[in-house]
Amino acid sequence: MKEFWSRRARALTPYTPGEQPRQRRLIKLNTNENPYPPSPWALEAIRAAAGEGLRLYPDPEAAELRETLAAVYGLRPEQVFVGNGSDEVLAFCFQAFFDPERPILFPDVTYSFYPVFAALFGLPYRQVPLDENFALPLEQFMGGNGGVVIANPNAPTGRDISLGDVRALAAGNPEAVVLVDEAYVDFGAQSAVPLVGEYPNLVVVQTMSKSRSLAGLRVGYALGDEDLIAALNCVKNSFNSYTLDRLALAGAAGALRDPEYLRTVTMKIASTRDRTADRLRRMGFQVTDSAANFLFATHPEASAKALLDGLREKGILVRWWDDPRIRDYLRITVGTDEEMDALCQALSELLEAEE
Repeated sequence: MKEFWSRRARALTPYTPGEQPRQRRLIKLNTNENPYPPSPWALEAIRAAAGEGLRLYPDPEAAELRETLAAVYGLRPEQVFVGNGSDEVLAFCFQAFFDPERPILFPDVTYSFYPVFAALFGLPYRQVPLDENFALPLEQFMGGNGGVVIANPNAPTGRDISLGDVRALAAGNPEAVVLVDEAYVDFGAQSAVPLVGEYPNLVVVQTMSKSRSLAGLRVGYALGDEDLIAALNCVKNSFNSYTLDRLALAGAAGALRDPEYLRTVTMKIASTRDRTADRLRRMGFQVTDSAANFLFATHPEASAKALLDGLREKGILVRWWDDPRIRDYLRITVGTDEEMDALCQALSELLEAEE
């Protein structure tokens, strides 16, 4: 029954997160989590913050974290906004920058939270089809819209666009905000952060969940012109002034102070990704070129849904969508070398059983 639901709630189709199993021990390659632990600096900072001070509210301005992020990216603290994971930051962006009079544009194959946000906030949107190779048709995102949202690298395809393409999008939409979601940028794509000083309509969103192994801490941030950040603060402080707790603030700042650990982990994941992609291709899979910490793969002779179910029977979780354009594909998070070896062995067995 939905008797007391609002009309908006009744009309919503919420985002479905990847499965988080609680009982059977599985190899989790379905939610793009980092297979390696956080930086020791992050863990030490969290331990130091877990004391008597938890009885007090955290800093609503997140001053220390914003100053640390600003130093990392060569910006001013006024150009930095932080929130409870990049999903919350993205939600604030949709409220702060987009209006119901003009449609938002984003690709038809991309992060499936974007249409959920648009529906929740009553914003019209248009999904622009990617080409047959899942490349972005740049010219179709130029002008005549109320905003552009691009994931770079894209999810679930893993494909990235160049800094020149982002520059073209920002220049080609001077009357609308161009939002670049860089959740996976540290694994091989070019960040658009160097462009935020040139384009007042460009905002870049990143997260500590993926490359910095802090998915359980929930820290995301936006970087952009001071006026855009002021709009985000206006929305946040109309909703919840304390979006980040003391442990999250401390752990995120600690992780940022350990750039060598970030480089080591991301290079290791990228190496495992490329090795696994080559191995899957030798098994007959078609795999998109990925700049992220996951692979997007299809096999011409095997149903992706059947492979999904078969892998689960073997104790391995991957991601699949019942969507016409991508139902033949699996999205596979890059785990440790041992986990990826187990994946390839399981897929080989399933393909042999199909013959």
